[in-house]
Amino acid sequence: MTPAGSFVRLRLQGRWFQLVIGVICMALVANLQYAWTLFVVPMETKNHWSGAGIQTAFSIFIVVETWLVPIEGWLVDRFGPRPVVLGGAICVALGWVIDSYASSLSELYAAAIVAGVGAGCVYGTCVGNALKWFPDKRGLAAGLTAAGFGAGAALTVIPIANMIQSAGYAHTFLFFGMVQGILILLLGLLLVRPKPPAGAVAIKRVVSSKVDYTPGQMIKAPVFWVLYLMFVFVAAGGIIATAQLGPIAKEYGFAKLPISVMGFTLPLLTMALSIDNLFNGLTRPLCGFISDKIGRENTMFLIFVGEGLALLGMREFGHDPYAFICFAALIFLCWGEIFSIFPATCADTFGSKYAAANAGTLYTAKGTASLLVPLASVLSAGGSWDTVFIAAAAVAIIAGVSAKLVLAPMRERWIANAVSESGLAA
Repeated sequence: MTPAGSFVRLRLQGRWFQLVIGVICMALVANLQYAWTLFVVPMETKNHWSGAGIQTAFSIFIVVETWLVPIEGWLVDRFGPRPVVLGGAICVALGWVIDSYASSLSELYAAAIVAGVGAGCVYGTCVGNALKWFPDKRGLAAGLTAAGFGAGAALTVIPIANMIQSAGYAHTFLFFGMVQGILILLLGLLLVRPKPPAGAVAIKRVVSSKVDYTPGQMIKAPVFWVLYLMFVFVAAGGIIATAQLGPIAKEYGFAKLPISVMGFTLPLLTMALSIDNLFNGLTRPLCGFISDKIGRENTMFLIFVGEGLALLGMREFGHDPYAFICFAALIFLCWGEIFSIFPATCADTFGSKYAAANAGTLYTAKGTASLLVPLASVLSAGGSWDTVFIAAAAVAIIAGVSAKLVLAPMRERWIANAVSESGLAA
């Protein structure tokens, strides 16, 4: 190989280039979750399916996307990132193609399963890669990667909304499904197995373990289940907001109301989704970086309590269009960071070697939280979302307090014991 060829090969295999590829792949699967709310009302109108029935497909997607990630993470740890992402790309395309032709709820649910497998393959691989490539910057790397998933839809939510209006939701599913799948397929060919740089060290302000635990060992640790429950609590409010933002805006009577922000005029729901996805993406690297500096639990306390307050603010003031946009953005700002903080905390606690499978196992908490989405539709059937907002706010605040009072001391004891045991074994 020529010197120029060797240089290009090294650059392609550099950890920052690999991180960028992961971020782009994550952005390309973001629509499967964050643009879903745009399709709910058009599907309901055309097919006369119930809102709860359609949102069951969303829950199925989240459950499959999350609960299979441990298996997909194991495949990444075993075979490397490329084959897993390539398989995911095919499923990403196929899922929305099936959605475009679905004539019954059962077909919609089948599409959700396929799309969930695809999104999980991409998500689990890219986050696992980031944790392995950047043991010295886990919060930031996981945050940047997760930001692609959070903010990616912000770039396409307006084109998707416009295409639904002009060509119908079925054509939009078909077009964007194919484009997203093909691009992920091409990018996946550039991924290589992580090789953390020599001399990389853990961050001094973050309590981290030098012992590597398998997923089987991890799930036997009580500290893992505390992390899991906290993840469920915080994710619940965010996922409900993601899935139900369209129906809530419709219930409040201003989903299509033209509204101007910074000189741009769009229907309120489209404007809100664009801003929300930007905030959801921004918070992931930002809070990941902050957690690298001030510690995971301190960041969790501040931001989880913030989510609870934002949910209560939406309940109290959300019937005003501008307040609706403001508090929706704050909810997304205060829940999206879990996808950087929790994977980083997991790797800090249980080591880097099995980071993809371990983070994937913890990520199943998102699927557990998604089971509450249809319940939210049922609780709001009378036209009031107050009960939903209060319940989601309460559990988010409980999670924030638990980060300081429960998780922090448990992690310190776990890591201290691990260091002691590894010293005795040596």
